[in-house]
Amino acid sequence: MERVVVAAARSAPVLRTLAVRDFVIVDRLELAFDTGFSVLTGETGAGKSILIDALGLLLGDRADPATVREGSARAELEAEFDLSSEPAVREWLEREDLVGDDAACIVRRVIEAGGRSRAFINGRSVTLAQLRELGEQLVDIHGQHVHQRLARPAEQRAILDGYGGHESLVAQVGQAWQAWRDAALARQQAERDAASLAERRDSLAADVDRLDALAFDPVEWEAINDEHSRLAHAESLTEAAAASLAIIEEGDSALLSGLSSALSRLREAAGVDRTAREVLELAEGAEAQLKEAARELRHYLDRLELDPRRLQALDARLAAVHEVARRYRVPPPGLVEVGQRLRDELAALGALADPQALAATEAAAEQAYRRAATALGRARARAASRLGEAVTASLQGLAMEGGRFEAALLPAAPAADSPVAGSRYGDERVEFRVAANPGTTPAALGSVASGGELARIGLALRTAASAVAPVPVLVFDEVDAGIGGRVAEIVGRLLRELGEGRQSLCVTHLPQVAAGARWQYRVAKQVADGRTRSSVERLPEAERVEEIARMLGGVRISETTRRHAAELLQGGRGD
Repeated sequence: MERVVVAAARSAPVLRTLAVRDFVIVDRLELAFDTGFSVLTGETGAGKSILIDALGLLLGDRADPATVREGSARAELEAEFDLSSEPAVREWLEREDLVGDDAACIVRRVIEAGGRSRAFINGRSVTLAQLRELGEQLVDIHGQHVHQRLARPAEQRAILDGYGGHESLVAQVGQAWQAWRDAALARQQAERDAASLAERRDSLAADVDRLDALAFDPVEWEAINDEHSRLAHAESLTEAAAASLAIIEEGDSALLSGLSSALSRLREAAGVDRTAREVLELAEGAEAQLKEAARELRHYLDRLELDPRRLQALDARLAAVHEVARRYRVPPPGLVEVGQRLRDELAALGALADPQALAATEAAAEQAYRRAATALGRARARAASRLGEAVTASLQGLAMEGGRFEAALLPAAPAADSPVAGSRYGDERVEFRVAANPGTTPAALGSVASGGELARIGLALRTAASAVAPVPVLVFDEVDAGIGGRVAEIVGRLLRELGEGRQSLCVTHLPQVAAGARWQYRVAKQVADGRTRSSVERLPEAERVEEIARMLGGVRISETTRRHAAELLQGGRGD
């Protein structure tokens, strides 16, 4: 059997700790994890899978208030991840404004007995969707029943595309297919609504002509308002300006006359007392300003005129603008925006009313989809070949000698309500096929594989996919169900090899699998004061022998069983 290709081992664990409080039968515990392959073992019902469930909730699974420990108000779950070797995840946290103080990422979930659930990343409240998006980048949980999903077409397509690294191609195909579909729907809609579109287009054209004829200009609008106000009040303005001019410079009591007399006396005083010069300068400044005011008033009076015809023309212009503004229910300055909106809509309707343009747009969108779908199909064909070879090789050592696996690519049926061919996922659907025995023809996975075979095929698929998957933490929850003996040893070796490049955690009941682990945690259940509690401890080497002997021999453990356990541990480490 081929050796698993693994990534370079990390110097530090990505999943550092998992803390659980008042969750199912766990009152309180905290686990510290290390790099490599770790296993959780213990008696049936001790709570091994409960810890995997807790991790799943921290990564976005839906919460159930029934998981809160009986008698407790809430369950609290927390995990700490080391992101020093995960730059992509750190970038995601930065985009979401969820960065912590250092490379650590702390995820917390609180589930209340009343049903409410809250989630936090680095102390900030987040949505379940954000939690799930983070979890998909950090941990891949292969649960007890995940292999049952292998029969689903969508799951098979996702596995193949993940294995081939087709994410960007799939996204391009989806966007191109949507654009093609939208273009086809637009053409069909235009054909159905040709009469109403023409009517709407004529109405818009009339509106645009009306606004063009008005020729509204915001600068002109401000100017004519000022001019209209001046002409409408020309008589009163003239009277006010004339009276002001008279007060300033006409008659013996005019301001300039009195100020002139005051200046004469101040000049005499300033000739005797130097301190009077400041007052004289102020008075001279006032005289200059009054003379300037008088000149401006004379000019103002020259410009003021009573022009009834001009006033009448301005009245008509203002009335016309206000009438159009009321028609579109906007203040006059808003007519500019209304005109632009109507012109844009008219241009869009013009495009919709052009059958040739619509057909050309649809044809271009179809070509873009065909190019993207063809590229994706070719990539899938290459990945399907590689995946088939890799899984077939793995099956030979999993008690399926002569078994053969293939990922077949079949034409995709178009959606029933779609006006275009293909699909948002491309031109093909994926069908996993397996021949469990030599000489048989591969058939659809779900129709020929037993539960145990599905579990083994699922493990082989996960092994193959993990060689290219970017997720740094792999979790396997009793994926070794239905196997034993030599096959179990091979499964243990597979998982150990996966752990050489990624942090891996497995819940298992098989001693052969447990022996392949670098670290072993024992889950135990105790009953005290009428309540059941679950506890976990990491076992030193000597106790690992005892635990694996228990897994081998049950209640009575003999020295022969212990020697067998020690041999398994040595073989599991490759000693």
